[in-house]
Amino acid sequence: MIQTEASCCRIIFGMGKGKSKEAEIKRINKELANIRSKFKGDKALDGYSKKKYVCKLLFIFLLGHDIDFGHMEAVNLLSSNRYTEKQIGYLFISVLVNSNSELIRLINNAIKNDLASRNPTFMGLALHCIANVGSREMAEAFAGEIPKILVAGDTMDSVKQSAALCLLRLYRTSPDLVPMGDWTSRVVHLLNDQHLGVVTAATSLITTLAQKNPEEFKTSVSLAVSRLSRIVTSASTDLQDYTYYFVPAPWLSVKLLRLLQCYPPPEDPAVRGRLTECLETILNKAQEPPKSKKVQHSNAKNAVLFEAISLIIHHDSEPNLLVRACNQLGQFLQHRETNLRYLALESMCTLASSEFSHEAVKTHIETVINALKTERDVSVRQRAVDLLYAMCDRSNAQQIVAEMLNYLETADYSIREEIVLKVAILAEKYAVDYTWYVDTILNLIRIAGDYVSEEVWYRVIQIVINRDDVQGYAAKTVFEALQAPACHENLVKVGGYILGEFGNLIAGDPRSSPLIQFNLLHSKFHLCSVPTRALLLSTYIKFVNLFPEIKTTIQDVLRSDSQLKNADVELQQRAVEYLRLSTIASTDILATVLEEMPPFPERESSILAKLKKKKGPGTVTDLEEIKKERSSDMNGSAEPASVNASAVSTPSPSADLLGLGAAPLTNSAPPPSSSGSLLVDVFSDSASAVAPLAPGSDDNFASPDLASSEVVSEEPADTVHDADELFHKFVCKNNGVLFENQLLQIGLKSEFRQNLGRMFIFYGNKTSTQFLNFTPTVICSDDLQPSLNLQTKPVDPTVDGGAQVQQVVNIECVSDFMEAPILNIQFRYGGTFQNLSVKLPITLNKFFQPTEMSSQDFFQRWKQLSNPKQEVQNIFKAKHPMDAEITKAKIIGFGSALLEEVDPNPANFVGAGIIHTKTTQIGCLLRLEPNLQAQMYRLTLRTSKEAVSQRLCELLSEQF
Repeated sequence: MIQTEASCCRIIFGMGKGKSKEAEIKRINKELANIRSKFKGDKALDGYSKKKYVCKLLFIFLLGHDIDFGHMEAVNLLSSNRYTEKQIGYLFISVLVNSNSELIRLINNAIKNDLASRNPTFMGLALHCIANVGSREMAEAFAGEIPKILVAGDTMDSVKQSAALCLLRLYRTSPDLVPMGDWTSRVVHLLNDQHLGVVTAATSLITTLAQKNPEEFKTSVSLAVSRLSRIVTSASTDLQDYTYYFVPAPWLSVKLLRLLQCYPPPEDPAVRGRLTECLETILNKAQEPPKSKKVQHSNAKNAVLFEAISLIIHHDSEPNLLVRACNQLGQFLQHRETNLRYLALESMCTLASSEFSHEAVKTHIETVINALKTERDVSVRQRAVDLLYAMCDRSNAQQIVAEMLNYLETADYSIREEIVLKVAILAEKYAVDYTWYVDTILNLIRIAGDYVSEEVWYRVIQIVINRDDVQGYAAKTVFEALQAPACHENLVKVGGYILGEFGNLIAGDPRSSPLIQFNLLHSKFHLCSVPTRALLLSTYIKFVNLFPEIKTTIQDVLRSDSQLKNADVELQQRAVEYLRLSTIASTDILATVLEEMPPFPERESSILAKLKKKKGPGTVTDLEEIKKERSSDMNGSAEPASVNASAVSTPSPSADLLGLGAAPLTNSAPPPSSSGSLLVDVFSDSASAVAPLAPGSDDNFASPDLASSEVVSEEPADTVHDADELFHKFVCKNNGVLFENQLLQIGLKSEFRQNLGRMFIFYGNKTSTQFLNFTPTVICSDDLQPSLNLQTKPVDPTVDGGAQVQQVVNIECVSDFMEAPILNIQFRYGGTFQNLSVKLPITLNKFFQPTEMSSQDFFQRWKQLSNPKQEVQNIFKAKHPMDAEITKAKIIGFGSALLEEVDPNPANFVGAGIIHTKTTQIGCLLRLEPNLQAQMYRLTLRTSKEAVSQRLCELLSEQF
């Protein structure tokens, strides 16, 4: 080896003597020609010579030059019995050999020979090579062998370490090729191994495997707790070889704590008590004076501490530990080390969502506010904003919102939009009265108008329209705000909308007479963009109805050339139509067309969705939502919570929460419709999501969905039709043909939101003869009636030939259900009594609301649902072509959110959502693992209720 090093040194020295790039290339080409001649010469090279030349090739490659020969000589070195020769051979292969190389079979054979040799040095080299290459071909060849080496009783400790890490590498690159088997139960016991290096490597492997197969490795919990207990209670002298700056085995401690975060708190009281003692010991050691002033000591000590706190937060079951963790983090908030302050704020954000530690977090509010004002690092200030948002409740909302508004004036531009969204959410959620809410939002627009998104000012308009008691105050306040010399355009939008609806409430004051209101708004007109001008024109026509005395003034404005001949088509059309409307319409018609906007339907605030999109996955917002799943609404009704009972509007079960029964919105300018609305326009041909199709519309059965749907033909006899195939097709879609025979066609269009839904059933007479005594009836079994409320509207008993009638079914999900209601149809055709029944596709997944979450949050929630009764798994053969895009569409159509980049295997599909019923909300996580080679799927569902998991698994399995 010394001679080889000398030979390479001569090359390096020769390179250094080169005075230019050309000289270096010339020197390398000369060396490559020499090596090539040696390899092709008649004289066979000995092992040392091969090693020397292969080593030179490796060095030249690392300099950035292409190497297209020498691979076979490197493979030959693998069969050598000398360590140095074998080492160079493996190093060359790890760096230069492609997984598609023709030599891969020879390489695999050499590796197999070394693995079977039982020589620990050779086995180590082979395992390192497998891990370094890490290709799928390597996994196919050795994934079955390495576990046997790992759990074999006669394997040396160093080889066990290499085997564990090698298997981990293969599992990360090709998880489907690593078989689970008997070795999984034996590898867990490596946590008891005397060699801490083996334990550390095994812990990394088990943690990764347990994230995907928690049941197979749940016995590791007690062993991990036992090993952790021995480490944290030992003195630094007990583990001298693994003590880092007076901290015993910090890396292993962190890995064990992470492994425990894959599982819920231990059920065994003894194990749970021992784990609590470990965590208390770690917290106690954090209070002790440091044993060294070096930064390595504090880093190792704090690494263990923060991982312990993460485990405490994950378990969320020990109030004492949570409060102690909060107090410990509170001490770090004023630490001189910036990283510690950042980590403390980040961890406290999560603690704030726990019911046990929320109050303890609130005690640090002044420190956090001070950090917001004085911290130099913008990332730390951003975490302070996150923590203020997380710790906010009704008792401190006004203080926190005020501090955020003050900070907003000098905040970094990169986080202003996020702060605006958080202020808007908190102001709505914790409004003591609505006047404060209106003042806050207007102040928000004044301070940071450029960062106030449409969702924010849409929301304030929705709330003002829905609250009679705040409309006058809002009109007065916005009128006063508009008098400022410079107003942000968003304020003009809010002012135009509110004054157009409620300007009459302040018109009695001479200081805000109708003409003054109009002149004030019109003075801003020419400074605004086209969309805002369009909104102001709608306000003007509203004024014509509210204030007839200024009708002539408004008509003069609409009649002006700047409006009627405007270059923008939208403004020109509005001016022409509004002018014509104000001229020809009578007072009554004008009052009807331009009447006050009806209340907006109750719906989740779109601002929260906007905040999540801005922040991305893994934020405190997502954590808080997961922690508080038991709450019926996180921030979201259309009206903020209030301490005044009369200020809270809770819709009755019969309320039209979908907004489907609202009057057509043609009486005003188009209302602001939140882009985050949960209501989806399933009537693609309709102008509005709330406008049902006309019963006689030819388009009702001419839509692509209906025309392309499959048809089931049946004889017109007294039969009952299950139509299971078409029923299952409706699990992931809402529109289509449910049933068809020679006489009758039944089409559906449905929409659902939260626990409510509405279904339009279209009955088409395909004959030229009337249907008489036409009676459709929706039937619920005795078991289904308590869980599902259905209200049907009667239809005309006579259906003319070639005609179509429509029936509306209003749906309310009271609790989870397993069955589907039956639609029974009876009528007379040509003197013959017809009777048929079909299943209505009202299934539990229709009440799904998708939930976005990060990979960390998904697996955290996945572990929390680890009770065997909460999981249902089904392995089944694919019934349809395994197309990834179609699979994605079906999962989204099923109702859950499709979570990207969550599963370690990109071929898998992961979803999350919440089933909404009147009585409860049920969180649901799903994972679909396709096996293209076997043409099979494995579907796993976890919910908090076994029956729900079973039903959802049955429904979704039929789709693939």
